[in-house]
Amino acid sequence: MTTTVQAPPRLHRGILLAVALTALNLRTAVTGFSVLTGEAGADLRFGPVVTGAIGTIVTACFAVAAFAAPPVARRLGLERAAALAVTATTVGILLRAVAWSPAVLIVATVIAFAGVGACNVILIPIVKQHFPERLHTVSTMYMVLLQVGQLAAPLIAVPLTHAYGWRVAAGGWAVVTAVAAVLWFAVVPRSAPVSAPPAAAPVDRRDPLVLGLIGLMAMTTLHVYTLVTWFPAMLEDAGLSTTASALLLSWFAGLGLIAAFVVPPLTTRLRSPYPIVVVCVALMAVGYAGMLAAPAAGAFVWATAFGLGVSTFPLCLTLIGARAADPQSASRLSGLVQGVGYGIGCVGPLALGAIHQATGGWTGTYWLLAATLLITLGAGWAACRPVRLQRAH
Repeated sequence: MTTTVQAPPRLHRGILLAVALTALNLRTAVTGFSVLTGEAGADLRFGPVVTGAIGTIVTACFAVAAFAAPPVARRLGLERAAALAVTATTVGILLRAVAWSPAVLIVATVIAFAGVGACNVILIPIVKQHFPERLHTVSTMYMVLLQVGQLAAPLIAVPLTHAYGWRVAAGGWAVVTAVAAVLWFAVVPRSAPVSAPPAAAPVDRRDPLVLGLIGLMAMTTLHVYTLVTWFPAMLEDAGLSTTASALLLSWFAGLGLIAAFVVPPLTTRLRSPYPIVVVCVALMAVGYAGMLAAPAAGAFVWATAFGLGVSTFPLCLTLIGARAADPQSASRLSGLVQGVGYGIGCVGPLALGAIHQATGGWTGTYWLLAATLLITLGAGWAACRPVRLQRAH
């Protein structure tokens, strides 16, 4: 077993900058490409099914990484694993920018989001390892930069596309991820590998709390990534311009900043935070009803309802930590909930894209998404009960 050494201040600054640049790019390749699918589809000749497949690949990679990244990080060390993950993201982004066929585009997406998915898992223990005395501050920086990148990407992508084409807009973020990769590789030789934490008892997968958290994560993932993948197309089909659709996608993503600051402390203060679930479900229902009735006229209102309605995501992550008895149990629970939840949720973008292509409209999609809100209500009730996680026997 290896021991961890305290890094010198200069190395700390390098790691902090690497964390910042990586966090900034954890969602740019998602929202920044959603507004480009029209131009990319026309160029590479693909339709809604391929677009839906790309959205599904994102969450599928997150699911696989939730299970695969921890053992890789234990074997290679956190910093080396981060360096390889960010390098994979850079390669995937560049390959996507030069893709000459839909198949290459899909392969590039797999490579990019395998790296992003690994970073989702690896960055958290890196922050805990190197910045224990500033854990709250650095964690907040990490979450804020993730949201900033998510909302800025579509705003930057549209003017870049108009000026230089969709390929430049899609590949531009590789510059930032390449710098982050260089920084990670620079700190690897001077950072001792982090030893694996003590093993925790297995999580009881039949525990109603675990099932509720998985259901809440799965439904939240389904709604978030269906909207990230298809919301611009939904708005454009309703008559809005590409620029207006990109702005509304950014607004939708940017509202996550409010959730990141408000939901976690509110969750820990409430004995049962189920009212948060109820409010979120009501907001999502308003959004889908609005898209059915007046998608263009009320687009800003519906985007706001969606952006606040997916606040069940930080709620779910906060509950994982609050309901687990110790850090090791929280780690196991987080891997299980995110792995299974992302795995279930990843079918959304592809399946709903196929429904849209088969029906020629979005009505069936809106009704189906609204129906899944009933599952969110049930899962949220189980997840929010004020009980501790039960270990498997």
